[in-house]
Amino acid sequence: MTIRTFGGPHRYIQGPGALAELGPILAAYGRRAFVVADAVVAGLLGERLSAAVQGHVDSLVFGDFGGECTAAEIDRMAAAAGAAGADVVVGLGGGKAIDTAKGVRIARGGGLVIVPTIASNDSPTSRLAIVYTADHVLSEVRLMPTNPDAVVVDTGVIVAAPVRFFIAGIGDALTKKFEAEQCYRTGGQNFYKARPPEIALAIADRCYQIIRTQGEAATAAVRRGEAGDAVESVVEATILMSGLGFENGGLSLAHSLTRGLSALPSVAGALHGEQVAYGLIVQLVMEGRDEAFMRDIRAFYRTLGLPLKLADLGADGEIGAALTMIAERTIREAPYIRQIEAPMNVATLKAALAHVEAAA
Repeated sequence: MTIRTFGGPHRYIQGPGALAELGPILAAYGRRAFVVADAVVAGLLGERLSAAVQGHVDSLVFGDFGGECTAAEIDRMAAAAGAAGADVVVGLGGGKAIDTAKGVRIARGGGLVIVPTIASNDSPTSRLAIVYTADHVLSEVRLMPTNPDAVVVDTGVIVAAPVRFFIAGIGDALTKKFEAEQCYRTGGQNFYKARPPEIALAIADRCYQIIRTQGEAATAAVRRGEAGDAVESVVEATILMSGLGFENGGLSLAHSLTRGLSALPSVAGALHGEQVAYGLIVQLVMEGRDEAFMRDIRAFYRTLGLPLKLADLGADGEIGAALTMIAERTIREAPYIRQIEAPMNVATLKAALAHVEAAA
C-alpha cells in the first residue's frame, strides 16, 4: 500500500489589516528577526512591520534583498541573518524574496514567517524554494524540511499592488486541479514523495471553482484598488488552496513547461503564473479536451488577460525554433513531465505547442 502524505503551513492568517497581527505570531517562533525584503518593499512597509512587532521581538533587522533568488543571493542573505543573530526569518515581498527567505531558513534553520505583498503565485505556503541563475533561468528547486511556520496575508496590501500580479496568481492557481488530477491518475508523487491524498484533489477542485466563479469580479475589484468578499475568496484560492493543492496533489505538464519557457530570453521575464497559465492550455490540448471546453477556458483567459500564445508572454523571433527548444528542454529537464496520461515525447509536445499557437 502506497503512503499518502499531506502537509502545509502551521498557521495561515488572511484579511485586511492582517499585518497588524504579525507581532505575537512572530514571537511564537523567535525573538531576533531578520527580514528578507528589497529596498522598495522595505520602504513601503518597513514602518508598519516595525510597529506591528514592537514589544514582541528583541530585534528586527532588514536585509537588502537584491531582487533575484540565486544561490549567491541566498548565501549573502544567510550571512547577513547570521550577523544579526537571527532566530526567525521573515520573507516580505513577492515570490523571489519569499523563496530567498526559504533558502536562508534551509541554510540556518530557525523559524520562518512569510508575508506576501502580492498574490502572483502560491509560493508563500510551500516548502519549495525556486532558485534561478543571475540571468533569470530556472536553476534548481530546494526543499525546506517543513512548510513555513506562519503565512500572514494582508489583503489591503495585496489590492494595492499592480493588477498584473493578481491575474498571474489566478493563472498559477488555475492549473492545480488539472495537474493534481493527472498526477493522481498516473500514480505520480506529490512534493512529499508520497501518493496524493484525496483531500488534495478536493482542495485543487475547490480552488478552480472559486476562480472560475469569482475571478472576474475579484480582478475588477483589484483594478479599482478595492477588497471585498470576491477578492478574499480568490486570494485564499490563489495562495492557500493553490499551494496546498500543488504540494499535496502534485504537478504535471503545465508546470513542467516552465523549464523550457524560462530558457527563452524573450519569455524569461514573464511572471511564473503567466508561464504556467500558458502551460495549462498546452496540457489541456495534450489531454484531448473537447472543443467546447477549450472555447470556454480560452474565453475566460481573454476576459482576464491571461496568455494564450507565446507572443502574449513576450516571445519574439522564429516561433518554430522556439517550440523545438521548449519541447526539448522540457522533456529533458522537467522532473514531473511523466505525470500525465498522454504519450509524452519531444514530437508530441511540440505538436501540442504548435496547436496552441495556431488556435490562439
